[in-house]
Amino acid sequence: MDINDFRSLLTVVGLLCFLGICAWAYSRQAKAGFDEAARLPLSDDDVPAIGGRQDKEGKANG
Repeated sequence: MDINDFRSLLTVVGLLCFLGICAWAYSRQAKAGFDEAARLPLSDDDVPAIGGRQDKEGKANG
């Protein structure tokens, strides 16, 4: 086995990994998690902006 056989084997393994990741990304099991992650930026949460402070009543004191 020379270096070119190793390179060919590594290319085939890389292609199989890529196809496996694509199959997982488009599977129905992963869809629910991706849909939830896509809605995260639009969710309304109570986390203040970076650098902002809040008092006990929840008002920003900037």
